[in-house]
Amino acid sequence: MANPVRLEIIDLLAQGPFTVEQLATSIDQSVANTSQHLQNLKNAALVQVNKQGNFVLYTLSSKSVYQTWLSLRTLGMEFNAEIEKTIGDFRQEVNATVQGIKAENLSEMLEREEVLLLDVRPEEEFHRGHIEHALSIPISRLAESLENLTKKKTLVVYCRGPFCVYADQAVALLISKGFKAIRLEEGYGEWALLGLPTRQTED
Repeated sequence: MANPVRLEIIDLLAQGPFTVEQLATSIDQSVANTSQHLQNLKNAALVQVNKQGNFVLYTLSSKSVYQTWLSLRTLGMEFNAEIEKTIGDFRQEVNATVQGIKAENLSEMLEREEVLLLDVRPEEEFHRGHIEHALSIPISRLAESLENLTKKKTLVVYCRGPFCVYADQAVALLISKGFKAIRLEEGYGEWALLGLPTRQTED
């Protein structure tokens, strides 16, 4: 479980079912490597396999898996230096020390229209579910979309969770271009689990 790729897979599966090919693309791993990680998670009874027509879909075994994972992650980050180092190593890769905001504080700021919320996950994930009022700008298209963003508000960026570096990469880019930007400390899955407003869109 300490493997960061498996942790990212759990964050991703909290959004809904994925094929192994979709997961591999989303986490930038080979299909073979992703399959091996999924098998390890399946052996631990954390994920299950369902067939839908010609597709084999992977899901979390239950919502309690993600709830338990979040609790363990929080506990681990407080007492386990290895997990804290994992996040630090991920963020060091993008050479960014980013400021964060908690979900409850962001919810209040969104109600007051004080910030602009950016979802930098792949568009397919945005359509599966996203935070209400979020604007979808995948990290791969952020650089070409800067002219459409305002510098009059703080930009709050989110992705899948602390093991997803898209938000860190986005904040680093935005700050380098003169924007005021911070990241949401939680990911989409945690936001939804808290019962905060979400939306789905048709692809």
